[in-house]
Amino acid sequence: MARQPDDKSAAKSKSESKSESKSDDSALIRELALLLAETNLTEIEIERAGLRVRVARNISIAASVPAAAVQAVAMPAVAAPPAAAADLAKHPGVVPSPMVGTAYWSPEPGAKPFIEVGSKVTAGQTLLIIEAMKTMNQIPSPRAGTVTQILIEDGQPVEFGEPLVIIE
Repeated sequence: MARQPDDKSAAKSKSESKSESKSDDSALIRELALLLAETNLTEIEIERAGLRVRVARNISIAASVPAAAVQAVAMPAVAAPPAAAADLAKHPGVVPSPMVGTAYWSPEPGAKPFIEVGSKVTAGQTLLIIEAMKTMNQIPSPRAGTVTQILIEDGQPVEFGEPLVIIE
């Protein structure tokens, strides 16, 4: 008759196999950690015989901010122009930009500008041009009146809805 192992010896062999698998797991983790270090990877994952192991390392990246940027943020005087532009956008005689592009006062460099402050304009008269996607777009006056302010510089990039000129 075959002898059955007693419960103590069975338990002992199970605990030995658990400790061996734990040491195997530890060895695997150490091996993966070394592989991370050698290859400069941040994470590695492996699955073997139903055991999934993921090893990752934390990398902290310190962002440096140039001193000029810190000084620019600290200056509160920059907040005033947007408030003034918002007031001009509500002016009843404002002519807003119908597109994004680069605004020019004249049809070509060195030529006489389309308008100047104090100029009388008629409805449909060209006020300036906006270059968008290599196309020159004439911006017509929506009404007749006198140009009281030109709010942009020649060659300045403009946004959609940005005030360009005030006609009263």
